[in-house]
Amino acid sequence: MAPTLTIQPRNFAAEDPGSWDVLIDTACAADAAGVDRIILSDHVVMGENLDAYGDPKRGGSAGGKQPTGPDGHWLEPLTTLSFLAGQTESVRLGTNILIAALRRPVVLAKTASTLAVLSGGRLDLGVGVGWQEEEYVAAGLDFAGRGRQLDHTLEVCQALWAAPRVSYASDELTFDDIHMMPKPPGGSVPVWVSGTVNPRAMKRLARFGSGWIPWGPAVADPLGGIAAMREMVSGFDRDPTDIEVTAYLKTVADDDGVVDFTATMASAAPLVDAGVTDCKVTVPIPADREAATEYLSEAVAAFRAATT
Repeated sequence: MAPTLTIQPRNFAAEDPGSWDVLIDTACAADAAGVDRIILSDHVVMGENLDAYGDPKRGGSAGGKQPTGPDGHWLEPLTTLSFLAGQTESVRLGTNILIAALRRPVVLAKTASTLAVLSGGRLDLGVGVGWQEEEYVAAGLDFAGRGRQLDHTLEVCQALWAAPRVSYASDELTFDDIHMMPKPPGGSVPVWVSGTVNPRAMKRLARFGSGWIPWGPAVADPLGGIAAMREMVSGFDRDPTDIEVTAYLKTVADDDGVVDFTATMASAAPLVDAGVTDCKVTVPIPADREAATEYLSEAVAAFRAATT
């Protein structure tokens, strides 16, 4: 399978932008230019302890800073992707990451399946536990148990996607002879699991994951992260070579901020050789749709040249 190129339009803003046309235009430009996938972020609600994002012990990123304050505007990603699915034709639609446990599992299963059906199977569900306790509290959930809650959510979703008649039993939930239609194309929605290389996250990846979204040290060292991931996943009776992996390309720009696409995309080849299947690029995309299409077409051309 050829490596893919992903961009992440902003479905959030520090202040009310007045219009989300730039997000829509960027998605449509990506589709027209041949970008393989767009991904959107997720926050359902925000608390005021945003410094927690910089604490890896809470699931955050060391030294990281949130792009908005607690009163920032965040569009719900699955709703937004549903809208964008109707504006686009071929670009894949993903979350990076969805705090899946905040949604009731049967409702998430139905929502994701519906979007997958209506988009022609273009949905990738990137999930993680998140870092913000306030979101779990506001949803009536125990932050300390967020790992098990995510596993439970994925168990229910994948069961409902796969079988025509489903029974399920766990400490959290029991039901018998449940039908949920329509099923997503192929009998499942690809699930990309986010996490550091630790036993709980890697067991989750081995059980549920079509792909891995590295977190923590593996973001800065994807080659080392992939090697460590594969070793640990192998211990959970899963062939790690069939797990897709995403990683960021290093953006190369001159002093005026003009991106050198040839130099930027050159970093893709060693990543792909190491097992990366999806490359995310962060570049300053023009707001105008026509200009954005031309700009992203140049990026796609450079990416294809560097990876074929």
